[in-house]
Amino acid sequence: MQSAGNSIICGDSASVLPTLPDESARLIYIDPPFNTGKTQTLNRIKVVADAVNGDRVGFGGRAYRSIRIGSQGYDDTFDGYIDFLAPLLAEARRILTSDGSLFFHIDQRESHYCRLLLDSIFGVESFMNEIIWAYDFGGRSKRKWAAKHDSIFWYAKDPNQYVFNADVANSLNYPMPGDAAEFARPPVDVWWNTIVPTNGKERTGYPTQKPLAILKRLIAVHSDPSDHILDFFAGSGTTGEAAARLGRCFTMIDVNYDAVTTMFTRLAFANPTFQGFVPDAHAEDTRQLVLET
Repeated sequence: MQSAGNSIICGDSASVLPTLPDESARLIYIDPPFNTGKTQTLNRIKVVADAVNGDRVGFGGRAYRSIRIGSQGYDDTFDGYIDFLAPLLAEARRILTSDGSLFFHIDQRESHYCRLLLDSIFGVESFMNEIIWAYDFGGRSKRKWAAKHDSIFWYAKDPNQYVFNADVANSLNYPMPGDAAEFARPPVDVWWNTIVPTNGKERTGYPTQKPLAILKRLIAVHSDPSDHILDFFAGSGTTGEAAARLGRCFTMIDVNYDAVTTMFTRLAFANPTFQGFVPDAHAEDTRQLVLET
């Protein structure tokens, strides 16, 4: 489970990616900022029993009081979004092995532009699937249909030679709500999977965190044990955890300080090396990092 060669890099992908070797990653997954024009923020809270001043009710009608313990966020606004992505995706294609695959996670705001960009870099013939991740929870619009899905574009570097472990795909669990369960076999390109629950064990507190089950499914089917997995918008490190728990190696890159802090704690079990920052072993909060200058 603790594969050799795991690394976490704090840095700008535009600077880091050119330093990575050609054909060094079998699978690349990225979940880039969605260009929402907003600051993505998630408040971290804990709850304590408080029968007098409680602001929420839990199991058995017991009252609890919420205490805010911090927040994490980043500015999700880019002028020239496609121009920002283009050189990074060109580097991604170079870094992929000849039979490697890219998975590009995006929502409806920019997906049409991104699909055209990916076609231009990888070739139309390299487009394999648009996987739809359908989920629940979150906001409900009163003015239009509530958006409850993301797209994951799969591009194979070589459309005639790529990793797809069909036996693994058929063996995995594909949760589906209600009567839709009958469509879970054989695997299809619409995946229903709840978002990471706010109070779930998986939650790190990082905004836009994606479910571990989604990444484990992609990595299990589209790579083999000991393969190298790359994510250069690594966020909370879900890709790295999925890779490590499946016996793959990982390189996680992110320029965001909160992201690196989260990954430092979350991926400690995989014994990664660090670049661009050094853990502060003497800090009272063991998650604290010192950025290298």
